[in-house]
Amino acid sequence: MSKKVSFEVNGRNYNPPSAPIVVICIDGCADEYLSAAIVKGYLPNIAKMSKLGYHGLARGALPSFTNVNNCSICTGVSPLKTGICGNYFLNPETGEEVMMNDPKFLRVPTILAAAANAGRKVGFVTAKDKLRKILSKGLKGIAFSSEFANKATIEENGIDNLTKLMGDATPDIYSAEASIFVIKAGVMLLKEKKADFLYLSTTDYIQHKYVPEAEEALTFYREIDTQVGELLNMGAIVGITADHGMNAKHDVEGKPNIIYLETILQKKFGTDVKVVCPITDPYVVHHGALGGAVTIHIKDKAKVEEVANFIMNIEGITEVHNKEMSEKKLELAKDRIGDLFVLAARNVVLGRTPEYHDLSGLKRPLRSHGARYEEMVPLVVSNPLTELYKMKAVSDPRSFDIFDFVCNGTIVK
Repeated sequence: MSKKVSFEVNGRNYNPPSAPIVVICIDGCADEYLSAAIVKGYLPNIAKMSKLGYHGLARGALPSFTNVNNCSICTGVSPLKTGICGNYFLNPETGEEVMMNDPKFLRVPTILAAAANAGRKVGFVTAKDKLRKILSKGLKGIAFSSEFANKATIEENGIDNLTKLMGDATPDIYSAEASIFVIKAGVMLLKEKKADFLYLSTTDYIQHKYVPEAEEALTFYREIDTQVGELLNMGAIVGITADHGMNAKHDVEGKPNIIYLETILQKKFGTDVKVVCPITDPYVVHHGALGGAVTIHIKDKAKVEEVANFIMNIEGITEVHNKEMSEKKLELAKDRIGDLFVLAARNVVLGRTPEYHDLSGLKRPLRSHGARYEEMVPLVVSNPLTELYKMKAVSDPRSFDIFDFVCNGTIVK
């Protein structure tokens, strides 16, 4: 058992029990994945959590992308405050399109850093190193990725010799093993008493490739469940959520449903209209930089409303918001987005031009995320909830409330 400490960060007080705390973000985990695997008997440990603790749905942050929601989960606040409104953006200070994985872009401190400063032994393990970089901001603890586990050092990651500790070679980022490694690493950190307050974040390689009922997906979740069982057996209070869901983005023949929005807009309005795809990251095999949300930058501000009206009449587009409405309705930092923010229909992805997107790595029908239809995610807690948190759970819980639920809302026997 750890010493019981409390801490405050971003306007919330956290009072974690002395038991080990583990929050798991299963990347791309629409609740359909858990439901399918539970029904088929693949998840005995998560099924037990659902029965003895709590299992419901929570609303994530928009756009429903990885960096956006992991940053909100680890800070307890929306993108309006974190400033992280995508994986990728056009930096208004430089005019350059850049990855939003540098700690300087995160505007608020993390729960992980605050817990470490309060005296908890914090461990943060992620599949993709892009998240490790941004979310280890200010963290005095352990933080490493399965992607670069073989390169971990005491100076950079707070730990070394991971190959010896884990007994596993560094997995390929385009594999199920990249995610399994993350949860196994959490088990190792608890067993070795190197950490007692953990955040574990996987990658969505499997969810991009397979539907919930596919044997490959079911087998993947069974392996996750086995490791969750290990965490529970060590007395951990475990919370599980996701950064976003996942949906098919193709027609009945398996052809991607893509709206190349920049091509359409530049044909109508000229080259002063630019589309940025905030799903963009180095992992193009996952999605080809095609998602359900894009931002639009327009040089002539007098044309913003005209462009917005034109986009809204394109079949497959469901929402178009200007900066002000993006802030009010989508909780986005308006200085980190374009002049318009656009969301697509359930089975549609938005892109720039055919030439911009590399689809050569898509060997299966396209599955992706980013819009409203991937916003709802599971919220699972291993312990029973207090009466107050039962009420919160049936109101409008957010995925980034997960640390609040685990630290403040559980009954520990």
